[in-house]
Amino acid sequence: MLDQVTALRYVDPLRAGGSVPGVVETDDLGTYVVKFTGAAQGRKALVAEVIVGELARRLGLRVPELRLVDFDPSVAAHEPDPEIQDILRASAGLNLGMDYLPRSRDYRPGMLDVSPEEAGRVVWLDALTANVDRTVHNPNLMVWHGRLWLIDNGAALVFHHRWSGAPGSVLKAYDMSGHALGTFGPDVHAADEELAGRVTESLLREVVALVPDAWLAGEPGFDTVDDLRDAYVTHLAARAAGSAAWLPTCFATPDELRAADARRTAAALAGRPAWLQQVPNRDLMRKP
Repeated sequence: MLDQVTALRYVDPLRAGGSVPGVVETDDLGTYVVKFTGAAQGRKALVAEVIVGELARRLGLRVPELRLVDFDPSVAAHEPDPEIQDILRASAGLNLGMDYLPRSRDYRPGMLDVSPEEAGRVVWLDALTANVDRTVHNPNLMVWHGRLWLIDNGAALVFHHRWSGAPGSVLKAYDMSGHALGTFGPDVHAADEELAGRVTESLLREVVALVPDAWLAGEPGFDTVDDLRDAYVTHLAARAAGSAAWLPTCFATPDELRAADARRTAAALAGRPAWLQQVPNRDLMRKP
């Protein structure tokens, strides 16, 4: 399993994401961004974080170190927000911590030059794991010491939200045209040649074994936790072996992204009453 630490102090919530993770200090003298089992996304988001994050690490991509964090809600008794307190009280026990990268910055276009090779590896991993959430509007990337780090992989593995439909998505090609690194000309063919053969059943079993049993228990359609682990391994191994069917090759240009944003804004405004037509939609006005 992942190394386990104990939360000593709840420092502050991070309100940028819907899961409201928190900065937590632990008994190994570390500081972690902790995602909680009691958050709206639930345990499956943490399962995806572990599987995708640790697979990425073994394929040579940079991911903050992961730890299991034993969390007692009493260490956050000072948190004044009642909604956050509800999350924390529902999260007693094991949660997932990601090493806090001090003075890191959210990635934004233009702040870092990414090679086609590195962009290709990231896009390939996201396509393999069905992570459609790393977009120009929501990069889920950090820049630390001048290098790119992958964070927030919890929206990946979309197939595990409905296992009955998982077999039909083994070779599904997910839309990566708006990927956060698409404008760098990702060399996904080179990435496929380098990485596909390394995603073996043995590697996947090693990664899936890192997920705590408690986060997998009780999944409908599976008699045991081991059966569920086998399902993750089988699905991802088959997907890696059939990469030719889903390899992304088409990425939107900056002009195409701007045009798509304009269409989304126009569509949103069209649905408003006349007196709201001139009020900007701030969500749609976010710049990549």
